[in-house]
Amino acid sequence: MKRIIKNKFLATFLSLFILLFIASGCTGIKNSGLKNGDLLFVTAKDSGLSGAINNVTQKEKNTSFDHIGILEKEDGKYFVLHASPQKGSDKQKLKDFVKDQKKDGQNIIVYRLKPEYLNAIPDAIAKANTMLGKPYNFNYILSDDSYYCSDFIERIFRKDHIFTLEPMTFIDPKTGTTNEFWQDFYHKKNLKVPEGELGCNPNGLAASSKIERIQQLK
Repeated sequence: MKRIIKNKFLATFLSLFILLFIASGCTGIKNSGLKNGDLLFVTAKDSGLSGAINNVTQKEKNTSFDHIGILEKEDGKYFVLHASPQKGSDKQKLKDFVKDQKKDGQNIIVYRLKPEYLNAIPDAIAKANTMLGKPYNFNYILSDDSYYCSDFIERIFRKDHIFTLEPMTFIDPKTGTTNEFWQDFYHKKNLKVPEGELGCNPNGLAASSKIERIQQLK
């Protein structure tokens, strides 16, 4: 009899533990202090396209990013509006966005507009929703027909001048010459390296004085 009671107690305890674990997993993101309009920066990898982007754009030691999206809270649900190579300009569930980055071993750092600029968020999100469905810009040269990630974000805030376009550079700071990855990248596309043309990148956006770093998303 004691064994039966003990087994029932253990079964009940385990059931409660599992329920609490599932509940915490489901609500963890919601309880992390995220707000509508938060900017989600994805940390860069050390190699490949990610590493090449970071190599020629990193501005500060603690900012090393290769992707960015904006958070939209809609009817109590969280979505990320962003331009990705996989789906173009897309509206993705936050949990799926987080899963994709974790799968690639990348972290997500949350930035937020400073209080005096928060009124720009509603129009920016409305603008972002009108830009969904456009293909990804694999040339990283500004175009109205396709967008890359930081381009997508700069455009939606352009009316309020939150970010600025700057002359792009593909110079490797260690060698002082055009990064070999980018030489090969544009050669294969039969394009000239767009050195000096206007553009933007995640590290440049992160350096804006109009936003502030909040936390790493767990």
